[in-house]
Amino acid sequence: MKTKSEPDKVLSKIFGSISRARILELLCTNLGRSFYQREIMFETGLSLQPVQRELINLSELGIIEKKETKNRAYYQINPKSPFFKPLREMIGSISEA
Repeated sequence: MKTKSEPDKVLSKIFGSISRARILELLCTNLGRSFYQREIMFETGLSLQPVQRELINLSELGIIEKKETKNRAYYQINPKSPFFKPLREMIGSISEA
């Protein structure tokens, strides 16, 4: 399980949720790459329920895109979202600090 690093602490304070912060960090730092739900769970160290909840929230806000195939749903950051550039800049500057 992922430990709470300094960027995690800052991002969770900004976003109000460590789950949301970790998912956004993963997707923003992997621009153009799609992840399915279990990959997101593995990469972030989060359990199923928080991942599902945040994926729904972020999809409804248009921050992430959901693409479905026969067997899986894939998620990636939506570069056309008005939130994309500020999120990427914020996450990049916090991760570099």
